[in-house]
Amino acid sequence: MKVTTLAERPWLAEVPLVQPFKWPEFMLQGNDKPSAIADGLHLPFSIVATEPEGVVARGSAVPFSASGPDRRELPDRGWYQVLQWAAEDAREGTAVDTIAFISVTVSAERRGVGLAGRMLGTLKDLARSQGLKTAVVPVRPEDKAQEPSVPMSEYAARVRDDGLPSDPWLRTHVRAGGKITGVAPAAMTISGSLAQWRRWTGMPFTTEGPVEVPRALAPVYCSLSQQHAVYVEPNVWVRYDLS
Repeated sequence: MKVTTLAERPWLAEVPLVQPFKWPEFMLQGNDKPSAIADGLHLPFSIVATEPEGVVARGSAVPFSASGPDRRELPDRGWYQVLQWAAEDAREGTAVDTIAFISVTVSAERRGVGLAGRMLGTLKDLARSQGLKTAVVPVRPEDKAQEPSVPMSEYAARVRDDGLPSDPWLRTHVRAGGKITGVAPAAMTISGSLAQWRRWTGMPFTTEGPVEVPRALAPVYCSLSQQHAVYVEPNVWVRYDLS
């Protein structure tokens, strides 16, 4: 396996993953990403892993300043807000001190073999090489979808007998040196008409109030009178000390 920056192998930018991980349809309908991604701010901090058969993992991050008076706490809106901050800092020439890991995606057939941890380690090394002292990650613990009505704060606090998080993805981060610091309660918002939600999920959406949707980390709130439903996804903030 070979892991490098995308800058070193730019021709891999549009090459799809071998057996890509498939997101549920509703997850592809989120709010438009801020201009940070479109502006290419993530490119200096993008990595790609390949094996002879093709691309098996990708990771990306953006640098931003966490020292401003309105940025001393990690934002409720998670990765979405951090991308906005990164875009603002790049536009205004603000000195950056922190990196946010935006995504680590692993081929479906490579999940569970430690590749995600290796990608995280590479991103941390890349951040250190640029003099950054802190990394933050808005983690999406996918297994939370098995208990959508449980508050994320309660779920994230669960630990095994060995003291590590019960959730496997949070456990990967803690084993890699991360510390769970809180919840981003509105990391992603997806809204649509009931007709759209029925198309996205194949579910009837005929019940007023919370609806549990497969692979959603929290219930989707359905309004029959407004013919509209909204999903607000919580994530978990993890912080790394890179010094």
